[in-house]
Amino acid sequence: MDVDRPRAKRFFPVSWSIRFSVWRFSVFSRPLFLLSFILLAGSCQNPEPVGSPRLTWYVFDEPSGAFREAARRCTEFVENRYRIDLVPLPSDADQQREQLTRRLAARDEAIDIIGTDVIWTAEFAEAGWIRQWPSELAHPAIAGRFPITVQTATYKHALWAIPFTTNVQLLWYRTDRVRTPPDTWDEMIDTAEKLGQNNRIQLQGERYEGLTVLFVSLLASAGGTILETEGDQVSLESEPTRKALSIMKRVATSPAADPGLSTNREDQSRLAFETGHSAFMLNYTFVWPSARQNAPDVAANMGWARWPAVLPDRPSRVTVGGINLAVSAYSRHPELAFHAAECLASKDHQRIAAERGGLPPTVNALYDDPAVRRQLPFADVLRATLKDAVQRPQTPAYNDVSLAISRTLHPMRDIDPDRDAARLRVAVQRALRSEGLL
Repeated sequence: MDVDRPRAKRFFPVSWSIRFSVWRFSVFSRPLFLLSFILLAGSCQNPEPVGSPRLTWYVFDEPSGAFREAARRCTEFVENRYRIDLVPLPSDADQQREQLTRRLAARDEAIDIIGTDVIWTAEFAEAGWIRQWPSELAHPAIAGRFPITVQTATYKHALWAIPFTTNVQLLWYRTDRVRTPPDTWDEMIDTAEKLGQNNRIQLQGERYEGLTVLFVSLLASAGGTILETEGDQVSLESEPTRKALSIMKRVATSPAADPGLSTNREDQSRLAFETGHSAFMLNYTFVWPSARQNAPDVAANMGWARWPAVLPDRPSRVTVGGINLAVSAYSRHPELAFHAAECLASKDHQRIAAERGGLPPTVNALYDDPAVRRQLPFADVLRATLKDAVQRPQTPAYNDVSLAISRTLHPMRDIDPDRDAARLRVAVQRALRSEGLL
């Protein structure tokens, strides 16, 4: 793959700019000449910095310092042949995407490596904002990684990024109230209702990406999909769709539902569980270190299990999350950026991200590493879940599709499975054509 591209031309030809400046000097005063020269220089493309190239890595602001440590180590490893500067993005995924898409649409050359949410691959590749991974580097980029994480970095049978971190939701429960974790959603709801007051079920019900994730996981666990294999036609088989919607309706109208369900995100669910008034929670692995630090009494009686099944004879299939590393199409140093991204996403740096930040690795073998298992004592459950995990619809229109789903199904207590199964098909089809969303 040709990773070089021509540099943008200067706005003014040099010879013209010199004649223009001389004319300005002869007619106007020296201060105005200096001002015009400064403005003229500012209109030209910034020159390359002197010294070792600096690669900028745009990624979410990971609080443990694991990402900055990886950047430092990779810079030292190449003996400052290049330097990796981390540029933190907002913690909110929607804000991350907004900032990146604006800069990439403007062909911003200041971005070299991008920490992309797993749902952005199709959109960014189709828009021409990221570079296809060179074929000679593809094998080390995927070797030993969970197949589902490689799928999130693949679009139209081509690799566009290297899998870095991953995550899936687990079922968290109170071991002092529940002897064994429930196998199915119906069993979990029944158990919570029998336990009575202060034994709620915590999950995400606000109208945002988390609601889409919930529906995709329930639908996949029921044997359905949002889109057909090629990603341009709606699937949403009737029986799995109605089953998923029925569970959403039941949990939202159950006495065990949290009163704030319609406005709850992952963090609100975490905080509610830490108060001790809940028996179950569906959430990501960050809740474990949080409970140990903020609510040790709750953590002492906190168990984990695989996400509940929708059907008794079919294991759950949960939506995968995480971060991949892609190289910007407008990077001035693409060859170096590919090399740096491979270093950042290496096994050693995934281990550091797991140890310090609790971020699950994409490398399967790390789930046997003693240091990782100390930080992630639920590693075996996590690994089993990842092996059966699914990705969200892989389409350049994913953002519109997600909005269509969350708007159709919010609030969950108002869902009518038969009515909304039909409405959902129409909404997703319109989203694929970018119709009627705003």
